[in-house]
Amino acid sequence: MTQPTDTAALSPNRPDLPGRSAESAASLAERAYALIQRDIITLRLKPGAALNEADLVARTGIGRTPVHQAVHRLVLEGQLSVMPRKGLMVRPLSLDDILAIADVRRVNEAYCAELAARHASADDLARMRALLDAGDACVAACDVEGMMDLDRAFHQAIAAAARNAVLAELLRGLHERSLRFWFVALSEPHHLADVQREHLALFERLAARDAAGARAAVERHIESFRATLFRHPRT
Repeated sequence: MTQPTDTAALSPNRPDLPGRSAESAASLAERAYALIQRDIITLRLKPGAALNEADLVARTGIGRTPVHQAVHRLVLEGQLSVMPRKGLMVRPLSLDDILAIADVRRVNEAYCAELAARHASADDLARMRALLDAGDACVAACDVEGMMDLDRAFHQAIAAAARNAVLAELLRGLHERSLRFWFVALSEPHHLADVQREHLALFERLAARDAAGARAAVERHIESFRATLFRHPRT
């Protein structure tokens, strides 16, 4: 008998599929989400672009059910909008939105940096140091996407070191919502070097267990991001 090709549609309760579970469907939905989000962040899907789920199924090569789940998540996060009777639209960039996000990030990441300075383990610091080392290579290669990924990982490592799961989840969402602006505003080579230098200054304060210094370093980092957005032509 021919097997269904959309693995997300397979029931986890079928006796002839003992290894099949909800985890496989979740994995496909996560992969669909990551692929669509990457295209939104890097502007391969342009702000204001109209599309539908069939387009995204073809684009990702993943089945309809996991793509639908990914779209639902992206709508909830404000990266896609639903247009009644028309389909989906990539949400346009809004300078007001990112400035509001930057304000909230500044308050919460400053507190997070203080906690991380007090609670970071040797393993946490080693993880941050490894990310900084990889950042040097991205700067040298002018690898914008690579540096964007490392920036996200670096901030997540600090949040993990703070030992506050609620704060880490809040910051993850805020940082995800910043990524399109990161890609637009920080794609010039000297901006990559600026980010790397700011990360290093923050890491040094964390490694020194200097909570006040770490707070000040992350505030300067986010203020630099805000200033860069104002200098950059609006997209």
